[in-house]
Amino acid sequence: MNKIKVVIIEDEELGRELVKNYVKTIDSIEVIKECENGFEGAKAINELKPDLVFLDIQMPKLNGFEMLELIDEEQKPEIIFTTAYNQYAIQAFELNAIDYLLKPFSHERFVEAVEKAIKRIQGNVPSDKNVQKLATKPITETLERIVVKSNSKITVIPTSKIRYLEAQDDYVMIYSTEGKHLKQATMKYFEENLDPKEFLRVHRSYIIRIDQVNQLEPYGKDSYIAKLKDGAAIKISKSGFKTLKELLHF
Repeated sequence: MNKIKVVIIEDEELGRELVKNYVKTIDSIEVIKECENGFEGAKAINELKPDLVFLDIQMPKLNGFEMLELIDEEQKPEIIFTTAYNQYAIQAFELNAIDYLLKPFSHERFVEAVEKAIKRIQGNVPSDKNVQKLATKPITETLERIVVKSNSKITVIPTSKIRYLEAQDDYVMIYSTEGKHLKQATMKYFEENLDPKEFLRVHRSYIIRIDQVNQLEPYGKDSYIAKLKDGAAIKISKSGFKTLKELLHF
């Protein structure tokens, strides 16, 4: 039987070494790649197509959830999180990650997680692979940055640079100070996860950064527009107009 292919994605060398040493004690799995950041990890998963990934959550440049957004849709490995932060455990289990190893974890606990992974990979346990759902969960209380992949180009947009967002069918166009980027996501996701002190959904098709509003104007019957500082005119609903007016003391 072929061995289960493993990729380790962990920014700390000691963490990678621990997982590698534990893997050596289990004959049915083997490490085919180790990566020290999310960019390397996404590339390795897309190219090598591992069966199982040991993934740290808190990493520089890209965190674990952001990295998952960069995985090709057809390539969905099983995920075991390895992290020092326990506040994401319930979230991980709800989204069907194999397991959640809280550092420092023992060899016994590691083996327990791997045994669950082997059963699922070999088809003995039904699998509902939700990599993309995992990717839609911010690991901070509110989104601090958005990762967009276009072909082979990866763009990380700090939310502080966003001016507004516009719904476009199954996508959202993100307008920032550095240009515009199309991301497969829902307006509901951004409405729920952007900082409500900074962003407001003013229309079913628009979310704006509140401090970008320059003026409010009527636009037909029961319709209004918000003029932004860059000159953009955004449709706002009657309720959006009322909320903005109160927030901005217009």
